[in-house]
Amino acid sequence: MMKTFLPKKDEIERKWWLVDAEGQVLGRMATRLADILRGKHKPCYTPHLDCGDFVVVVNAEKVLLTGGKETGKVYQDFSGYRDGLKERSAAVIRQRDPGRLVRQAVWGMMPHGRLGRAQYGKLKVYAGPEHPHEAQKVEKLAF
Repeated sequence: MMKTFLPKKDEIERKWWLVDAEGQVLGRMATRLADILRGKHKPCYTPHLDCGDFVVVVNAEKVLLTGGKETGKVYQDFSGYRDGLKERSAAVIRQRDPGRLVRQAVWGMMPHGRLGRAQYGKLKVYAGPEHPHEAQKVEKLAF
């Protein structure tokens, strides 16, 4: 009888992946990134362990939104005060903080607990083509 394999914390190998968001559809890219952050692409995936890899996203400002989402999709911020709700379109968010579109799309597809926050912390998003993670030997991820 075989036993179920559960990886120990020290046995989990983490890779660094580089994703170029230029020309990628936001939602489709975010689902793929969430799976990599969670480790669902590995044979040792375990739902209650952090088996995922690191992901570096560059050119976040050039990600695609399909349909009328550029003007129709609304992002909400609430300060906690009365009348503290601020609503902004995706076009305004892209202008102010282009990485937020990618970060928020991926966060919506992650588990919202302690483990999900730890996995989400391995996502690094940059608006332009440069990133400071060359020392990690980042591998290019093709979509």
